[in-house]
Amino acid sequence: MNKYLVEFIGTFFLVLTIGCTVIPGGAGVIPPLAIGSALMVMVYAGGHISGGHYNPAVTLAVFLRGRCPAKDVLPYWVSQIAGAAAAAFVVGFLYGPGRPMIIASVPKAFVVEFLFTFALAFVVLNVATAKGTANNSFYGLAIGFTVLTGAFAVGELSGGAFNLAVAIGGAIMKILAPAQIWIHLVADLLGGAVAAGVFKIVNPDDK
Repeated sequence: MNKYLVEFIGTFFLVLTIGCTVIPGGAGVIPPLAIGSALMVMVYAGGHISGGHYNPAVTLAVFLRGRCPAKDVLPYWVSQIAGAAAAAFVVGFLYGPGRPMIIASVPKAFVVEFLFTFALAFVVLNVATAKGTANNSFYGLAIGFTVLTGAFAVGELSGGAFNLAVAIGGAIMKILAPAQIWIHLVADLLGGAVAAGVFKIVNPDDK
């Protein structure tokens, strides 16, 4: 049960940070820096308890890699989505609804969501589950900076979710169009699955 609570808390503060920086119109670099930093500190805070996934695509990748029991996958997803939804309602109370981003090009958004979710899951697998990087102290920084990088690089094309729970939270906060979050659902889960497959290819002896 502790693992699920940590996944709820970590996802809550990630989505809370997104809403509290995006809706008021945080200037320039502020939202990506705040979002990447929030993920980083939550990964450090909860990684030793739950793995610090805070993302259904990451949970899928870690499961396919063999480091998350099948019995935990659905509870993790429920905890992550519940945390995102709770944060979205708090943001709504604090700031009211945002203005939905309408994705102009579905193919471009799909590609960038897939690529940066792949990058995120691949980084998580290599810094937080691989034997070669066991007991390192940089895993949270690497994971947080992957999201920060993606937000800077392609946020204007897709909203920069790279996380189905974030997309659902974004739809509730009305910073993403609900009718378009299927892009994140499909692309992000696909990115996580492919990352797990590539991890196994490049780390054949890491079981």
